[in-house]
Amino acid sequence: MNNQTLDQTCPLCQHSEATPFFQEHRDYFKCSECSLVFVPPQQYLSKNEEKAFYDLHENRSDDPGYRHFLSRMFKPLSQQLKENSFGLDFGSGPGPTLSIMFEEAGHEMEIYDSFYAPDIQVLQQQYDFITATEVIEHLHHPRIELDRLWSCLRPNGLLGIMTKRVLNQEAFQNWHYKNDLTHICFYSLETFQWLANYWNATCSVPEKDVIIFRKLN
Repeated sequence: MNNQTLDQTCPLCQHSEATPFFQEHRDYFKCSECSLVFVPPQQYLSKNEEKAFYDLHENRSDDPGYRHFLSRMFKPLSQQLKENSFGLDFGSGPGPTLSIMFEEAGHEMEIYDSFYAPDIQVLQQQYDFITATEVIEHLHHPRIELDRLWSCLRPNGLLGIMTKRVLNQEAFQNWHYKNDLTHICFYSLETFQWLANYWNATCSVPEKDVIIFRKLN
């Protein structure tokens, strides 16, 4: 597809100056402001195609392997929480599991998923912590969605994100993560640092693919 016909506006920071980063079955651009690598909206799947792909996922809360995978988020975040904290698992998927793990640890949880748990009222509450595991790479409007989550956090609240990160252009060429057609936004450490500055937040990287933001006010 001709680059001139594609929307190259960054969906995270809204900067208009993105440059071609890679091209294969889709086009990928990199934002010169926040370093997000993204697919233009003209190449997104339809909502029906997207849901059909998610329906194939077989994640279950009683699957030890899936729990071990989620423990990369659960363990470091749990260590920073007070007892009986109130949390939201955003993008909980067809088999909510992380929320159950936090409930088992004594916390109260809500879940939200635009396909499987679309109760918008949970996004009008205030939380001590919010998790988004393997979800932000799917967001069509990450600036809007992430700002909405940030506004749901109480002062000193925590936002835990898990997603695989872009390393460099060379590694990207052979990166399996980009081949999932539901993955349209790819973040790097520079992107997360941009978000921390934008939110006036602190951030840490306690585990592979995990970043935790703390809301300062």
